[in-house]
Amino acid sequence: MADFTLKLRRYDPDSGEAAYWQDFDVDMPPERSVLDGILKARADEDGSIAIRCSCRAAICGSCGVRVNGQSVLACNTKLSDAVRGSKQDGAIVVEPMGNMPVIKDLIVDMDAVHWKKVHRVVPWLLPEGEPPEREYIVDAEAMIDVTQSMACIQCGVCVSACLSMEVDPEFIGPAALAKAYRFVGDPRDAHTEERLNDLAEDEHGMYDCTHCFACIEVCPKDVAPMNQIMRLRRLATADYGIKDSNNGYGHEKAFVDIIRRWGTLHEAQLLPRSFGQGSLVQSQVQPAALKQLIDSAPTAARGLKSGKVSPWKVLFHKKLADQDQVRRIYDEIEGKDDRLELNLYIVGESEDDEGEDEEEGTE
Repeated sequence: MADFTLKLRRYDPDSGEAAYWQDFDVDMPPERSVLDGILKARADEDGSIAIRCSCRAAICGSCGVRVNGQSVLACNTKLSDAVRGSKQDGAIVVEPMGNMPVIKDLIVDMDAVHWKKVHRVVPWLLPEGEPPEREYIVDAEAMIDVTQSMACIQCGVCVSACLSMEVDPEFIGPAALAKAYRFVGDPRDAHTEERLNDLAEDEHGMYDCTHCFACIEVCPKDVAPMNQIMRLRRLATADYGIKDSNNGYGHEKAFVDIIRRWGTLHEAQLLPRSFGQGSLVQSQVQPAALKQLIDSAPTAARGLKSGKVSPWKVLFHKKLADQDQVRRIYDEIEGKDDRLELNLYIVGESEDDEGEDEEEGTE
């Protein structure tokens, strides 16, 4: 009996036939990768199996696939781990990445989606003035903030897992926005505000992210694209005060002000305040805000019908106990001159630090 069974999704556009599933049995040690298993099946049973790969060491980012529904690098996924995650009687299900058109078998068209969106964010430096005679010089400390986004290997795994792209294929996407932050946060770039304004005003831009954390969970290099998206938003709203037509600024301000005042989310006020750039009054007088509120009437009606929002909740919202303490926290943080961006990619706790903490705790 074979050690592992790979269930591959096969598709050949030249055949004119629909995609289908095909099983391959491979005898390999459990510590070998899913990519090793696919290449063995291709070498031993069917030379027409198509998969893109190169380094086999999670460096080049070529072998992105979905294993048991999870977007991964095939070379970075052990057969033993994959079989434990199987939901089909032990068979390891391998299919092409999502949110991108399939060229053949496990190969997707990265140019049509991934690279097109990366190019959309102008992925190169735009410095001011004439270039220096030699290279641009910056302090190492100035580049720490973008180190995490620079670790991206452009594998497209986060694009494959992005739930927002499933709903809106025009969404710029996590990989491109992480790349955008790499240049927005670079001290040598002279077009930070223009970049942020562009991403804020795009209806498929950085405010289209729904914080599902899927990109963070699947990233093989801990780039945490969603974190970079949140940094872009904080820069646009808090630092540059960009009041965009997509209500990203208004939604953030409304959310913060509501929590500061009541401690819990007042959903009846969140929607109108968001459309009014954070102000309930502005949403009642601005023509654009009024139109958006009218367009959202069916959503509000469903909320009333389901009981999620009631007339009583619209008029009255109970404050959190000890709400003064919540306000104190807000005032203390907002009173600081600089915003602390804690980059755990750089300053995360090491095993040695944890050991020292345990020793101190026992003394």
